[in-house]
Amino acid sequence: MKITSVLVSQPRPAVIEKSPFYEMSQKCELAIEYSPLIKVEGVSLKEFRSQRIEVLDHTALIFTSRTTVDSFFKVCEQARITIPETMKYLCSTEAIALYLQKYIVYRKRKISFADGSFTGLMDLIVKNKAEKLLLTLTEPHKPELVQTMEKLKLKFDQIVLARTVSADLSTIDPAKYQLAVLYSPAEVTAFLNGFEEDKRPMVATFGDGTTRFAIAHGLSVRAMAPTPQAPSMAKAIELFVSKINAGEDVEPVVLADN
Repeated sequence: MKITSVLVSQPRPAVIEKSPFYEMSQKCELAIEYSPLIKVEGVSLKEFRSQRIEVLDHTALIFTSRTTVDSFFKVCEQARITIPETMKYLCSTEAIALYLQKYIVYRKRKISFADGSFTGLMDLIVKNKAEKLLLTLTEPHKPELVQTMEKLKLKFDQIVLARTVSADLSTIDPAKYQLAVLYSPAEVTAFLNGFEEDKRPMVATFGDGTTRFAIAHGLSVRAMAPTPQAPSMAKAIELFVSKINAGEDVEPVVLADN
């Protein structure tokens, strides 16, 4: 079997030539198609209220994504909650901080941002530890931020403002592809639920957590990144496709137990 078509669970790049897969696809004569298997949706007003968090009891909001910014201001408007000008905004990146201009007058607010790193965000949070902190989250989320804040005994509340759900996969014919590239456990779940077993293409995964999740749920992972031999997903696909198309047998990925 030759691999000629690959499905990548990512949004289509605005400029295909700048995609990390472009050069590899030309070299391996592959058709790369992009179609996210998941999407992020803001919570409903009912879900917001069910968490029983009083926004106005807090003096600083922590944002790590633009999706949670959108959802926050949407549900506050629906709930008729007016955010005071004294509210502080702690953002993980400058891009998220600037995105707040969609909803507030930027120059009149107390807005701070980190450099996008976990350490940078934690430093920013610690500097504002005297504030009554509200951490906004997307479900599922990595536990490190919450765990670190708890370990430091910071006083904060957390609220889920968005959820990752499966996209509409009805327009995708999995039989067209010989390989699907998945980047998260949520994408693995969407892949399993959205495609019939006998029509699923082979799978390549990014990251140890995604790979372990895929294997634990019965998928045979044929390629993964990053590894010493394949520091990027594009390189992992190139190595795998080159071997398969040359008629070589490639054993499924096996990860050592931690």
